Amino acid sequence: MGISAFYHDSAAAIVKDGLIVAAAQEERFSRVKHDASFPRQAVKYVLDESGMLPSEVNGVSFYDKPLLKFERLLETYNAFAPRGLASFVKSTPVWIKEKLAMRRLLKNALKEFDLGNKEFYFPEHHLSHSASAYYPSGFSEAAILTIDGVGEWATATIGQGKNNNIKICRELRFPHSLGLLYSSFTYFLGFKVNSGEYKVMGLSPYGDPLSSETIVFKEKILKHLVDVRDDGSFLLNMDYFDFATGLKMIDKVKWEFLFQLRYREPESEILRSHSNFARAAQEVTEMIILKLARTTKELTGSDNLVMAGGVAINCAANSRVYEEGIFKNIWIQPAAGDAGGAIGAAYAAYFLKFSSQAQRISSSDLMHGSFLGPEYSDTDIQRVIDLHEAIAEKMEDFDQLVSVVSKNLAEGQIVGWFQGRMEFGPRALGNRSILADPGIRGMQQIINQKTKFREGFRPFAPSVLEEDADKFFEPGDSSPYMLFLKK
Repeated sequence: MGISAFYHDSAAAIVKDGLIVAAAQEERFSRVKHDASFPRQAVKYVLDESGMLPSEVNGVSFYDKPLLKFERLLETYNAFAPRGLASFVKSTPVWIKEKLAMRRLLKNALKEFDLGNKEFYFPEHHLSHSASAYYPSGFSEAAILTIDGVGEWATATIGQGKNNNIKICRELRFPHSLGLLYSSFTYFLGFKVNSGEYKVMGLSPYGDPLSSETIVFKEKILKHLVDVRDDGSFLLNMDYFDFATGLKMIDKVKWEFLFQLRYREPESEILRSHSNFARAAQEVTEMIILKLARTTKELTGSDNLVMAGGVAINCAANSRVYEEGIFKNIWIQPAAGDAGGAIGAAYAAYFLKFSSQAQRISSSDLMHGSFLGPEYSDTDIQRVIDLHEAIAEKMEDFDQLVSVVSKNLAEGQIVGWFQGRMEFGPRALGNRSILADPGIRGMQQIINQKTKFREGFRPFAPSVLEEDADKFFEPGDSSPYMLFLKK
C-alpha cells in the first residue's frame, strides 16, 4: 500500500502483482479540496476494492522521507538566519510532535485496518514521483524527468528506468525550484498557491506574446528572478522570495517595484497586464522545461520520456516538449502531483524492496485510463435518489440514454455525466464530467459562470472519439489524460 499525506492531496493506492488495483484521493470522500489529512477513507476504499485481507498486505510505503525533509528545514533556517524566526517558531513544534514520528503516526492511524504492525518504507519524494511515472508507463526503459515544488531537498530530478530499476542521475536542490517559482507567479496574480497554478496556465493564452509589456515582463523575470543555465538548471534570486523561511511566497513590495504592476488581490478584476504577466511566466517556464528535457535526453540517450511532479500537469509546457521532437514517446503520470506519489511509493517498495520476486507487466499503460477510484451500484444510486427525493428516470437501454443526453446537449443544456469508476488525479476524464456542446456560442462562459462559478477565462477540454480525432485536430498521438494541447 502506498500513502501520501499531511501536505496536500492525500491519497492511498494498492499495487498487487505489479498492477494498480485501486487508488483514490481523500478529497473525493471528505469533499475538502486538496485534503491533507491522513487518507483514512481512501485507505478503506483501496483495501475494500482490492479484496485483500490485512495479512496479505506486504507493507506500507510513505511517499517521502520526513527526517530528510526536517534536515532541509533546519539547514535552511540556519542558512537564512535571522530571517524566518516566525516561520520557525510556527512550524518546528508541529514537526517535533508529529512529522518526525511519522512511523508511529502511520502505525496508529492504520491500527483500525489491522495494518499497524506492517513493515514501513520511506522512499524519497522524487523517487516516488519517478516510480509513479516509470512503472505504469509500460516502457521497459525510459528517461525520467520529475519537477515540482520541493520534496526533501530535490526540486527536480533526471533519472533513468531500466527493467525493474530506477537510477537518479541528477537533481536540482531547494530553494531553486521551478514549481515554487511558478507558485510565486500564481501568488502574485492573486490565485491560491498549490491549487491555482493551472489558472496561470489557463490565463497565459490571453496574453499578447508580441506586446512590449509581455516582453519586458519576461526580460525582468530572467534578469532579476531566475538565472537559467544551458542545461536547464537555474538559480533563484532569493532576495525576491520569502518561501524558504517566511510565511508567504514573495516579497510583494520588491515584485511590484520590479514589474511596475500591483499585486492582484484575490477575486479582483483581471486586467490585460495580468494576462501578459501570465504569458511571460508561462514562456519562461516552458523554456526551462525544454532545456531540462534536452539535458535528460543527453544524459540517458533514451527515446522514451516519462514525467511526474506537479509541474508535469502543465499541459502547455508538455506540448512544447512533444512538439520539439526531443523524444519519440512521452508518457506522463495523470496524477502527477502529490496524490500520484501514493502510487509511486507503492511501486518503489514493490520493485526496489521485493525486486527478486517482483514482475513488471508489459503494457502500453497500466493506469487503466486513470479510472482507479470507487464506482457505485444501481442500489447505491437509488438510495441517494430516495434520500433526496430526486426526480429520476431509469433507462435500461443505453442507446436510449445516449439519445436523450445527445438531444439535451444539442439543445444547449448542460449534463452531469456519471459512470463507472472515479478518476484518480485532477482531471475529469469522462466518468465524472460536465458535458456541453462546444459548438454553441458562449457555452464556455455559461458553464464557468453559472455551473462552476469560476473565472470566465478558464478552459475546458474538447472530447472526441480517438478514431475521429484527425477530423478536428492536427494528426498526432492521442491525449487521453488531458496532459497535452491539441491544435
